[in-house]
Amino acid sequence: MSTAQEIRATLEPVLAPLGLVVEDVSVSPAGKRRVVRVLVDSDISGLDVTDTTSPVPPLSLDAVADATRAVSDALDASDVMGQAPYVLEVSSPGVGRPLGSRDQLRRQVGRLVEIVHQGGTDTGRLTEVGSDTLELHVPATRKTPERHVTLDLDGVQRGIVQVEFKRVDAEDAGPEPHRDAHPDAHPDAHPDAHPDAHPDAHQDAHEDTRDGTNDLDQAAAPEGDH
Repeated sequence: MSTAQEIRATLEPVLAPLGLVVEDVSVSPAGKRRVVRVLVDSDISGLDVTDTTSPVPPLSLDAVADATRAVSDALDASDVMGQAPYVLEVSSPGVGRPLGSRDQLRRQVGRLVEIVHQGGTDTGRLTEVGSDTLELHVPATRKTPERHVTLDLDGVQRGIVQVEFKRVDAEDAGPEPHRDAHPDAHPDAHPDAHPDAHPDAHQDAHEDTRDGTNDLDQAAAPEGDH
């Protein structure tokens, strides 16, 4: 089992009570350290099987912050990372990340999505994702009328959420990045640090174990060791 797989197995039972799932884990070298990136998203397994159209709210900043603390504590309590220093980044999947699974597509109902499928590419409003098919409302253009497209999920190669600058539903905007800056970091390094973050607590925890710091988000990571 790879390190990434071990991390996933460690984190899944920790995040489940928060209503979250692990979307992806990657571990990559960065000089003398390793960068551990964990993507989390909403667990939609509790949705009624007949509910194929209700919007799924994006993760809030607080949810990402809670996930960050849970992931950090779980990795600290385990030996999955060994004694080597590492930098931790926890975030929700960003716009532009390819959607491949049924659940990933289901979370995007109501959003503008580009769907690449066996028959070509269509971009429109994702209105429904069922167990086997999805529905896409493609708006009219100067050359073509509006149309409703039904696609088999088996024939969908990938989907990509499109950035919209004018939305009726402001809640569709993703959460701001959560940053938990190390207390020794430059005060200007993380102007958007989450107010609920407790850098001193993180520092004390890691001084007892790995004598390092904890970088807690997808944005630029402060220097520090785990």
